[in-house]
Amino acid sequence: MDSQSLISFLAAAVVAATPLLFATVGEIITERAGNLNLGVEGMMLMGAVMGFLVGLKTENAYLALVAAMLAGAFGALVFAFLTITLRANHVVTGLTLTIFGTGFSTMMGKDLVGKITPESLKIFFQHKSIPLLGDIPIIGPIFFRQDVFIYLGYIVAIVAGIYIYKTSLGLNLRAVGENPAAADAASININLYKYIHVLVGGALCGLGGAYLSLVNVPTWQENITAGRGWIAIALVIFATWNPYKAIFGAFLFGGLDIVGFRLQNQKIPISQYIFDMLPYLVTIIVLAVVSMRKSNKNAPPKSLGLSYFREER
Repeated sequence: MDSQSLISFLAAAVVAATPLLFATVGEIITERAGNLNLGVEGMMLMGAVMGFLVGLKTENAYLALVAAMLAGAFGALVFAFLTITLRANHVVTGLTLTIFGTGFSTMMGKDLVGKITPESLKIFFQHKSIPLLGDIPIIGPIFFRQDVFIYLGYIVAIVAGIYIYKTSLGLNLRAVGENPAAADAASININLYKYIHVLVGGALCGLGGAYLSLVNVPTWQENITAGRGWIAIALVIFATWNPYKAIFGAFLFGGLDIVGFRLQNQKIPISQYIFDMLPYLVTIIVLAVVSMRKSNKNAPPKSLGLSYFREER
């Protein structure tokens, strides 16, 4: 593979990484609040179908993105109400949300199959080079000659990292996830923090789904996420609940996702199905490795998956 082909492959890996990045950062924010939401796949599908539907009807990119965020946030709201207010089991509720989101996208998208993103949206999301940064050799063509959605992904991940690690609100968020009883004693509104961050996480998952249907594909097809929500959940562990590391993790898995397509013309005597399996195989390996290398630094929030009831402190 020559240098130009390698740069093209890495630039395509960034594109494939973007939906994973949105979903991973969204789930990191959710889990930092102590809520384990396994419904990422469902929220991505809800965001994908609503973003595509509104974009198709209005031909307005901003309305399409807002619709995708609201759809993802709605799924997260259902999860939040059940797990925070009613204190339902997080794992069961998350799996149910995935089933609901899959059914919702199938129902809403049954008349959309095969339809293409409007030309006005394609123009809005076309690649734009960032002045100066786009002219940097190698790095520029890979990272800074992309569409605005990808730049938004960079910003979301960086802002999320600054928020979690450098602000007082982020400190409160980490306290809620680690020890909600102690945070409650410090007059932090536990339920408010949980609700807000679960909804923000769901909105970001919706954006990740919308990128697939509006930009990456760009057409509607059933099950358009193809398991990326589950990969995002594994990426949270791979990134050790750190939005900065999520950028690298999403880029790595994005490359694995497209490597099979790029090697089809290289006449390598390996089945295409092996390449299709790579992202999921690596996901299993990552989970196994991380599980064996436990440390306080890389540990999940201590109250993750546990419903908080003030009277039990």
